[in-house]
Amino acid sequence: MPAEVNQNCPALPGSPLADPSSPWGRITMQKSSAGEPLRMPPTEQVLGIITARGGSKGIPRKNLALLLGKPLLQYTAEAALAATTLASLILSTDDEEIAEVGRRCGLEVPFIRPRELAADDTPTLPVLQHAVTFLEDRGRKYDAVCVLQPTSPLRRPEHIDGCVNLLFTSQAEAVMTVLPVPHQYNPHWVYLADQTGTLRISTGDNEPISRRQELPTAFHREGSVYVVRRDVLMKRNSLYGEKLLGYPMDEADSINIDDPADLSRAEELLKLRVD
Repeated sequence: MPAEVNQNCPALPGSPLADPSSPWGRITMQKSSAGEPLRMPPTEQVLGIITARGGSKGIPRKNLALLLGKPLLQYTAEAALAATTLASLILSTDDEEIAEVGRRCGLEVPFIRPRELAADDTPTLPVLQHAVTFLEDRGRKYDAVCVLQPTSPLRRPEHIDGCVNLLFTSQAEAVMTVLPVPHQYNPHWVYLADQTGTLRISTGDNEPISRRQELPTAFHREGSVYVVRRDVLMKRNSLYGEKLLGYPMDEADSINIDDPADLSRAEELLKLRVD
């Protein structure tokens, strides 16, 4: 189960947590959202993993960047803790300060991620496999893993629950949140250049579809939620499996924080929710 908020969590020397007036010092766990969303079968155990390393390029210490007075990590923690379909929720980080902020948010931090799994070019797959192996070695077994990144602060608890429910009420091996691709970027209208500069339609077709109305709907990864069955992740080394379903998101609930402009846009969207 998710960890309880520890108000006595020790602050690192020089950490904002040492100052009770700082945004980090005021973090409290959000209560469950109202309403009764559709629930997955009660026998299914889903592990939620929030991945938050200390390094970042576009925004220094990005996972602790302030968004309307709260650290970015807190938005994902609150949404995940309010979701009804996660049996456990942990934070995987290589950074002691992020771990401390996570605990203040009510997250379980069962380990500090090895440094070799926190480089700029580290794929997500081995990070998740490390977390699952760590817990399974201690007797904790799960049927699926839900991956949540702090860089998607607009997702809501119902998006998490919706993805988990879709996985277990279908024959899918994985589910991810998606957004529709604008028609001008549809794969049937996108060209790739070969080594000679010759353009080829990305689908491999010789001729493009001429009418917009005839284009098939295309989607791109949105990034807020990924859910994958345990054996697909651990035995087949995949986040997607052979049958992948998409959970459509609304633009108003979707943003990926890469640079300061994204933070500004996220602030605008969050203010619209309040207004």
